[in-house]
Formats: sequence, C-alpha cells, structure tokens
Amino acid sequence: MKSKNIVYSTDQGRMCPDCGNAISDCQCKSDSILGDGNVLIFLETKGRKGKGVSIVKGLPLTEAELKKLGKKLKSQCGTGGAVKNGQIEIQGDNRQKLKELLEKEGYKSKLSGG
Repeated sequence: MKSKNIVYSTDQGRMCPDCGNAISDCQCKSDSILGDGNVLIFLETKGRKGKGVSIVKGLPLTEAELKKLGKKLKSQCGTGGAVKNGQIEIQGDNRQKLKELLEKEGYKSKLSGG
C-alpha cells in the first residue's frame, strides 16, 4: 500500500510531513516542538579552542519559547550564549547552575558527559 504523503517533489522540494506544504512554506514549523523532553546538560570544548560551552538540549519547547528561556538562562548565569539547532549554548562551565535553574522552571534534567 502506497503512502499518501509526499516526502519529496521536484516541483517544490522537500515537503513537511505535518502540513503537506513545502518546507520553505511550512505552516506548522513555528509551532513545532524541537526537543524530545529528555533534557541533557553537557560541556563541549571541541572546535572552540579549548573554551568550554554548556549545552542544554532536548527541551520540549517551540523555537520562540526556547529563545525566551535561553535569554533568561543567559542573564541568570551572567554570561553570553546562543540558541542554535534546538539547543541552548551558555558560555563557560555552568552545568550545575543550569540544572538548578531548569528544575526551578519545572524541567527534569540530567548532567551528561565527563
């Protein structure tokens, strides 16, 4: 039995599996939840010239909510950072502080890595 959903079309390119429109015209991407709910906090130094960055991934939030939470976490940690690819990056090793702040917000999280 063939599937009715078009995944790729040479006419419009990749199609969104939820709304059926082309990815560039997707109606649901602003409302889609980026994370899976399995919140992990880890330190990454690769490709950063030895500088550590605390990364929070897996938050079950939309992109707008993720940016809002990222801004709040950056201000409470007193450092810079960014929200990229569904992850929040906070400069420095702030893993324990991020865990405490996320638990205050109601997110169960785990420290990952060494």
